[in-house]
Amino acid sequence: MPLSTWRSTSHAALQMVDDPKLLLIALVAAICIGISKAGFSGISMVSVVLLAEVYGAKGSVGLALPLLIAADLMAYPTFLKHGSWKPVWKLLPATFVGLALGWWLLGRIDDQIARRIIGACVLLMVLIQAFRKMKPVFFDKLVESRGLGVATGAMGGFATMLANAAGPVIQLYFLARRLPKMEMIGIGARFFLLVNIIKIPLNACLALITPDSLWENAKLLPGVFAGIVLGRMLIGRVPQAAFEWMVVAFSAAAAIRLLY
Repeated sequence: MPLSTWRSTSHAALQMVDDPKLLLIALVAAICIGISKAGFSGISMVSVVLLAEVYGAKGSVGLALPLLIAADLMAYPTFLKHGSWKPVWKLLPATFVGLALGWWLLGRIDDQIARRIIGACVLLMVLIQAFRKMKPVFFDKLVESRGLGVATGAMGGFATMLANAAGPVIQLYFLARRLPKMEMIGIGARFFLLVNIIKIPLNACLALITPDSLWENAKLLPGVFAGIVLGRMLIGRVPQAAFEWMVVAFSAAAAIRLLY
């Protein structure tokens, strides 16, 4: 398929909204983006579902990216003292492979297929997390293998390119490695800031970021700011165990919604 055809198809997928009820739903999604960047990564899947419902699965990809970057820029300084860049560099080569595959597919699939692929990816990571609970000794050996890290990076890149939905994928992997909550959030803040910036030219090439989508971003940006503030108020008050179960629960619910 020629690149010009990809562009027209992707641009047509964006459904601009004037209905106040739909804009309210989109604003809730923006608030969820802010909350997720403050540390509750699983909640990002709620924004994926809501934006896909309002703007279409493919159209929502480019629309959400500037909101995510704005939230990344706000969250990164807050968690700078937690975590490091070392785990990011380890995941990045495999992430590039996933990004390339996701970019290649995005111009060739319709909204329904995109939703189901992302739902399947997230559900797989939830099942892996459940398996960790049932078989901790076996999984402790597995999680140390290079193969699982490579698979996580590739799946994360694939999911984030197709629907900005890599949050649960990456965070479930860090949970499996039993990282402390704040360290996990700090690593995630670094990873997604870098990866989302890398995605800008990829989205622009497919015409998923347009003047119309940027105008929608301007409407929704206050919701991102509100979500960041709310998330920062909550993150220090949620225990580690409850935090882990929240990630799993939100991920599972969103995966099922995307699949069906």
